[in-house]
Amino acid sequence: MTITAAADGSALGNPGPAGWAWYIDDDCWAAGGWPHGTNNQGELMAVLDLLRSTAHLPEEHLRILCDSQYVINCVSKWMPGWKRKGWRKADGKPVLNVDLLQQIDEAVKGRSYEFEWVRGHAGHELNEAADVRARAVASAYQQGTVVPAGPGFTGANAAAGPASALPGRPARPEPVPPATGAAEPDLFSELPDADRPEEDGKPEHLVLALEEELLRPETRSDFGRMAVLLHRDFAEIGESGRMWTREEIINALQTAPAAGSELDLLAVERLGEESILVTYRSRGRAGSSLRSSLWLREEGHWRLRFHQGTPERA
Repeated sequence: MTITAAADGSALGNPGPAGWAWYIDDDCWAAGGWPHGTNNQGELMAVLDLLRSTAHLPEEHLRILCDSQYVINCVSKWMPGWKRKGWRKADGKPVLNVDLLQQIDEAVKGRSYEFEWVRGHAGHELNEAADVRARAVASAYQQGTVVPAGPGFTGANAAAGPASALPGRPARPEPVPPATGAAEPDLFSELPDADRPEEDGKPEHLVLALEEELLRPETRSDFGRMAVLLHRDFAEIGESGRMWTREEIINALQTAPAAGSELDLLAVERLGEESILVTYRSRGRAGSSLRSSLWLREEGHWRLRFHQGTPERA
């Protein structure tokens, strides 16, 4: 059996409010997005979620219809060379969107799949359906309305349940309707974004807002958002003394997102033009901890490079 699906992305402003979607039929599709992202990130995320949503059917051949030559070339041609060079391009510069590409590289292992290029906005039924859903998500983030997430993968193997319920993946949250008379804010509406320039000339304010964002359970369960916020070389020394890599922490939080906690700021220190250290006390159900986070700015974007937490004695 061959599973045929279209995958597409959309960004209003590029970058701007962004959405992604894959589509098989009206009963079998999924969509998501971010308040701020690029079209290429949406295209890659659609493919990644499709691979993960069909992971319970590894014996089935997956035919991915895609209107992005960038995505097709990344996965089919360029990734092997990038991996050999440590995920760097021929000119030595880091590969863009490496977080999503590394996850796709893991997701395709052992899978039978092929890409087929289709012309976008040319009346292809599946491509148009995916495009409409991706744009609907981007519009929802732009307007602060409910994000249409879709039913997930239910068509080819209904007994397996939706893809969001597969082992190792969190269930998709049900959209929460807006309160009467008020628009529903998006997840990060009150915070600056990692890819947004500092409008007030105070990068310390932006970094502190991003640190607060990382303490939210909603953020920790969103693997796309975590991949954006964490530096490609991120490392963490946890409260138990364990050293965590970027991939380990993201995967662990997908299975069991940590509870949220409050932040009592101790200091925000500018170490250099491209580095900021945040120290604070977090308070949660398990008690309080002293924490430090090192944020680095690369190509205009702030990413968390290192984090350490030390429990406080009662």
